[in-house]
Amino acid sequence: MRRFCWVLISLILCGGLSAREKKAVIIIVDGIPKDAIERLHVPVIYDIAREGAFGTSFVGGEVGMYNQTPTISAVGYNTMLTGTWVNKHNVYGNDNLSPNYNYWSIFRIAKEQRKPLTTAIFSSWTDNRTVLLGEGRPETGNLKIDYVFDGYDLDEKNFPHKEKDMHVFDYDERVSREAEKCIKENGPDLSWVYLWYTDDASHMFGNGSYFDEYILKAGEQIDRVWQAVKYRQKNFDEDWMIIVTTDHGRTVNGHNHGGQSLRERTTWIATNQKVTKRFKEGKAAMVDINPTVCEFLGMEVPQQVAWERDGIPFIGKTQISDLEVSTYDRAVILTWKAVNKNARVSVYASPKDDYKTTGKEEWKHLADLKAGEEAFRYDLNMIGQSKLYKFVVVGEHESLNRWLVL
Repeated sequence: MRRFCWVLISLILCGGLSAREKKAVIIIVDGIPKDAIERLHVPVIYDIAREGAFGTSFVGGEVGMYNQTPTISAVGYNTMLTGTWVNKHNVYGNDNLSPNYNYWSIFRIAKEQRKPLTTAIFSSWTDNRTVLLGEGRPETGNLKIDYVFDGYDLDEKNFPHKEKDMHVFDYDERVSREAEKCIKENGPDLSWVYLWYTDDASHMFGNGSYFDEYILKAGEQIDRVWQAVKYRQKNFDEDWMIIVTTDHGRTVNGHNHGGQSLRERTTWIATNQKVTKRFKEGKAAMVDINPTVCEFLGMEVPQQVAWERDGIPFIGKTQISDLEVSTYDRAVILTWKAVNKNARVSVYASPKDDYKTTGKEEWKHLADLKAGEEAFRYDLNMIGQSKLYKFVVVGEHESLNRWLVL
């Protein structure tokens, strides 16, 4: 027994019993409403979910509120990347893009770790890397992606335009095969795969057999990546998270999106990891993907960056959720739901939004209390006159961010 203990200690000290290396891949397949995934029962989505979960999520922020967000493609991508709604990340459409890089993308967070993670992008739209991620720009810390497979939308020689935009489908075929090969051979720590054609198919033909056909074909493209992930898990000492989602839903007839109808706002997420009760209740949002992947990969997120994110992880041991803000005369009332009533939380506030322009905020500490109190009341006169107040309630694994706009 004594000898066994010494062997065990030696293995630990030498790294022989080190934890499996964690890696993550996010797949966005464009513009597929949740009801279509469920009706077609897309095989790969439910294959992934058998190991974790498939559930309802949403995009679009809150209707009529300061964070209402257009249900448009690039808007959704940047919401996923930054974990913030449009009032922060500043991408309001697919053209004339002007992201606010003070809100760090998950790729920048990955590269700012003490040991930078290896990253990869597989994208049929080059602006995902050059504009949304801002690769190589001083504002993003000269972000550099390790494995890049994109530019196909700019390459008319190898991808000449075809009827029914089938050249876009060709992009996706190339993207999915390159992702399969790179993940199998190199296993990047963090990868993003973007598939485009389903959005075009629905814009052209709306709900119907043509759209259905290409949803199922997109499923085959996703499956290539899923098989590569399973290959890595079988042959290497790695633990992978895969997240598959969409950037927006569609109007009732399927042709359009961009508004705030229920079908346009309702999306879905499939993952191979076990999820929280909140996810199972259908409360997950696009902004939750950034903090979820950070949590899974064990990334350290700078406080200033973390406190600006609008989402919380849908894996692990979250303590609090569902922060709401209301007023009574000059008092503000914060309420939340406690998962662990004995956990401790801290409340902070700022009567301004310097972060938007400087990347820094001066937060005032208001209180420390038990999560189980689920409410905190504060006199706004104690913090000064303003038309905008920012609040954050901080738990051990999450921070809930909320604005009060007067």
